Amino acid sequence: MARKWASTAVMLYLLIVAFMYWYIFSWADPAIPAVFKGTAADPSTFLNARELMLSEEYSEIRNFLFFASTPYEWLFYFLILLLGLSRAFEKWAVSVSKWRVLQTAIYLFWLSVLSFAAVFPFNYVSYSLGKKYNINTQDFASWMEDEVIDFWISFGEMILIVSVLYWLIRKRPKKWWLHAWLLSVPFSLFMMFVQPVLIDPLYNDFYPLKNKELEHKILELASKADIPADHVYEVNMARKTNALNAYVTGIGSNSRIVLWDTTLRKLADNEILFIMAHEMAHYVEKHIYIGIATYLLLTLAGLRITAWMMGYIIRRWGKVLKIPAVESISSLPLFLLISAVLLFASEPLSNYISRYEETRADRYAVEMTKDSGAAVRTFQELTRAGLSEVNPPALVKWFRYSHPTMLERISRLENYNSESRND
Repeated sequence: MARKWASTAVMLYLLIVAFMYWYIFSWADPAIPAVFKGTAADPSTFLNARELMLSEEYSEIRNFLFFASTPYEWLFYFLILLLGLSRAFEKWAVSVSKWRVLQTAIYLFWLSVLSFAAVFPFNYVSYSLGKKYNINTQDFASWMEDEVIDFWISFGEMILIVSVLYWLIRKRPKKWWLHAWLLSVPFSLFMMFVQPVLIDPLYNDFYPLKNKELEHKILELASKADIPADHVYEVNMARKTNALNAYVTGIGSNSRIVLWDTTLRKLADNEILFIMAHEMAHYVEKHIYIGIATYLLLTLAGLRITAWMMGYIIRRWGKVLKIPAVESISSLPLFLLISAVLLFASEPLSNYISRYEETRADRYAVEMTKDSGAAVRTFQELTRAGLSEVNPPALVKWFRYSHPTMLERISRLENYNSESRND
């Protein structure tokens, strides 16, 4: 039966990939609606012919990679169970040590190494694609360094999370999901607090904004919005990418306003101020806390569903999947598989909420800066720098876009201009 299940799973994966290839490369039409032709939202008005071609190519390949790699992760976890590798890792760990924490660390190390090797081709293709289209500027050695840092940070977090999770499963077999969720609340807040000062600096160098005149303008803007900010940071991203970005990170006393140095080099001050006003809007309208609340609610629902599904699947097909019981750490790939599928299924909802908040932030920023022209130019330059797709297909938008499309963002700004003139 295991062989039949494995071949069925592989066939299903190939069918999904074939469908998404047809959908992205043949069926989806990247052309913008006729009503937007010739407007500021029309990419042909601000991109040359070569940039238009590269944008379409790059976006299509990236979208396809996403929809190919996502179910590939599910397939990986499923095959790990069917082939008995998860059970073998557990037996190996138990034979090496009597300490549960050490057993967990040994099991997770081999599972993490195998997972790293399995997804590495997709990661490398994504890296190479960015290099080919001049989005990535990072050399291979530096990129591999980041990959290794990712591995060890994830490994360290997983030891803590999985050790606690399976301790709860053994101690609270019926309500472990609720206790796990309750513990996830302070843990998530703690990780958000330490992210800017402990984790982010492992990847890049952060330092106070060198342009003090611009920093003064940004802090003035923050003061108008009643945001307690003393410093603006820049990060040296030019050695890794040509894309542009800015963000507000952290919570409490560790919150920071951060600008990529690529943004500082390619945008004018009034365009940067629009971006900063947009980021400040998230603080003013409590989007960070709304995001935390949404995440925690989805996590609660996800853990409840995962607990029920794990119990049902192991009772019915535990022998085929080589899982003796829910509390056995060999069930971890099943936990990760169910969680990954649920996360993917929730993306349209979470992305919809995020796009709504981003639309609100755009509106707030243009009203605060009173410079819709700078806002339009900013989005046009963001499109050019990242070879972004202005009008993505529906499935791509639902599952990948946490921000409104550039077509939506620029056209709304033009509508705002019209409303302002009428007022």
